[in-house]
Amino acid sequence: MPGNSQRRGKRVTQKKGPTGGSGGKNRGALSGRGKTLPADERPWHKGYSGTEPLPKRTAWKQDKERRAAEEEGRAPKIGKPGSKDTTWGAGGGGRKGGRGVSAGRGAASAGRAAGGRTGGRTGAKPAPRTGPRVAPGRKSNPARDAPELLVGRNPVLEALRAQVPATALYLAQGIDMDDRINEITRTAADRGIALLEITRTELDRMTGGVLHQGVGIQVPPFAYQVFEDMLTMAMEQPSPLLVGLDGITDPRNLGAVIRSAAAFGAQGVFVPERRAAGITATAWRTSAGAAARVPVSQVTNMTRALKMCQQEGFVVVGLDADGETDLYDLEAAIGPLVVVVGSEGRGLSRLVGATCDLRVGIPMVSEVESLNASVAAAVALAEVSRRRLAA
Repeated sequence: MPGNSQRRGKRVTQKKGPTGGSGGKNRGALSGRGKTLPADERPWHKGYSGTEPLPKRTAWKQDKERRAAEEEGRAPKIGKPGSKDTTWGAGGGGRKGGRGVSAGRGAASAGRAAGGRTGGRTGAKPAPRTGPRVAPGRKSNPARDAPELLVGRNPVLEALRAQVPATALYLAQGIDMDDRINEITRTAADRGIALLEITRTELDRMTGGVLHQGVGIQVPPFAYQVFEDMLTMAMEQPSPLLVGLDGITDPRNLGAVIRSAAAFGAQGVFVPERRAAGITATAWRTSAGAAARVPVSQVTNMTRALKMCQQEGFVVVGLDADGETDLYDLEAAIGPLVVVVGSEGRGLSRLVGATCDLRVGIPMVSEVESLNASVAAAVALAEVSRRRLAA
């Protein structure tokens, strides 16, 4: 075959030719439709005066409607051409020269029929909408007070022991029975909590893949302690100790700190309301149920809360890698103390660090390594507990 018609990648389709015209068929598509008529000359407008002649198409539709109304024995939806008297179905009243509303449209038309319409609405107003307003195409945010599913054998057992209100207990089919599961089922039965046995796959779906150990309990949102009440109860103890978390965003770190606080005798933990982790199912599980024994409070302003503690006689100590005081030289550990732990990345914020009475560093053999926020809190609380026991 001549030429290069056999070459790889040859063009096999025809080139697109010039676009043909319409042959004059769309000649009137670009022509204007004339001027816009004023309201009193438009028969379909409520401001129509009724003195101008109707267009042929409008007059034909109105005649057709009147004939249909006469055959059915009802009032027409429109009035006579050029007349100011129109009807809204069987209700009386009306609208000037415009379209009416038949009685078959339900309660909305009945409400308008009582008052009529003569250029404006005089009938009863529709009932106001209730409930949240949601923009079209958007979903409303889930309520913050929605119940959660607490999973794990120790967290569920501790929640039941602490008399946490619950609505349902979920057990995976074929779960390995041990002493904890037996106590969980017995306690739930004594409290009248519904016990539901579901498949492990369904429990995985409900928990979002979190390790649940075959058991879960539906609990209401965590009830935070009022900070002033927690501060008062701590002052009643012989050795007051509180833990403040400055911007901890990982719920697992929050749960681990609560667990350490319970282990070393702290009377409470307080966290900021914003830009910080709250008590979720993950925090519950990481705390191994300690969140049911240690009061947790949310404060609006962390700096203000620390100043309230200082006014009550607490010494506020902030954990800082560059702290000027060594943890092992902390003489204030035996008195009323607040241990503040910074966030995972940036540590203590500027205002919180300036509010602290002391900045304490944890001595380490290697200067390269750093400690996790929850680990640092555990080390500091352990040293405080050791000093208090030795005092």
